[in-house]
Amino acid sequence: MTRLTGTIALAGAAALGMAVLGTAAQAEIGACLITKTETNPFFVKMREGASAKAKELGITLKSYAGKIDGDNESQVAAIETCIADGARGILITPSNTSAIVPTVKAARDAGLIVIALDTPLEPITAADATLATDNFKAGELIGAWARAKLGDEAANARIAFLDLAISQPTVDVLRDQGFMKGFGIDLNDPNVIGDENDPRIAGHDVTAGNEEGGRKAMENLLAKDPSINVVYTINEPAAAGAYEALKAVGREKDVLIVSVDGGCPGVQNVREGIIGATSQQYPLLMASMGIEAIKKFVETGEKPANTPGLDFFNTGVQLVTDQPVPGVESIDTAKGLELCWG
Repeated sequence: MTRLTGTIALAGAAALGMAVLGTAAQAEIGACLITKTETNPFFVKMREGASAKAKELGITLKSYAGKIDGDNESQVAAIETCIADGARGILITPSNTSAIVPTVKAARDAGLIVIALDTPLEPITAADATLATDNFKAGELIGAWARAKLGDEAANARIAFLDLAISQPTVDVLRDQGFMKGFGIDLNDPNVIGDENDPRIAGHDVTAGNEEGGRKAMENLLAKDPSINVVYTINEPAAAGAYEALKAVGREKDVLIVSVDGGCPGVQNVREGIIGATSQQYPLLMASMGIEAIKKFVETGEKPANTPGLDFFNTGVQLVTDQPVPGVESIDTAKGLELCWG
């Protein structure tokens, strides 16, 4: 073999080696998805979206979840595991939006990109980016719809608020306060639940975002005020529980329930008249965009940009109802069922 041939062979081997290393490096991009629970349909769809996009892009995805909504300890442990495993990015729907921040900082200090999905951290800048529904807008839509639906009787409403958790995570506060603004209730501190003075507020209780929690919270508030005629719920599982509690006392026909989510069971409940209106959000889009953002960050160092005028990227929200009202844009349940998830 001549020197020239040998050089060419070595160069070819080196190029092949670099190609193999490049392929291996690409295959070794690891990402984590950490959701609040495993069972809520919203997070199930989020996991599906992230998994599909990760497979498409050649990213290794590991998924973790809290035992219940509000389980910060499990989310902390998941982040620590992701750091130890050499993941390059984390997508998280935080259960406790302030308590998780030091652990998120540790991940970012270790070189990972951390993207909040659906629920902003406190402060929102604690994450590298946030991909979310405009949760305040989601609440505002159902509040404005309920107010218009009641007409003059909105002045005499007795409203039950079925919120998420005692810790008041950002998504909880944003939807709750958005509903109040839409309904015409004056806000005190927009970052706090329960400091309002409007006499139409019958009370607040927490649901953990599930059906059983919604039922118990509704029972508690009905015991406090049997005249409740409007129910705001943090999500559709809580709304389903509230409906069962109302049905048990024969009140299911004369109480207006509104919610947020847009899952297929929830939209079907709107169609059947169990829920009057719901704000539909798009978890599959959030998760798939998050995976794309991790890959782009690894390759270019670029992070997702915010929607102009907002401090997060808005993944969209639409009101779903079969009882449209003037001044509140909405889609019907036929369209909602085309776009739903879960």
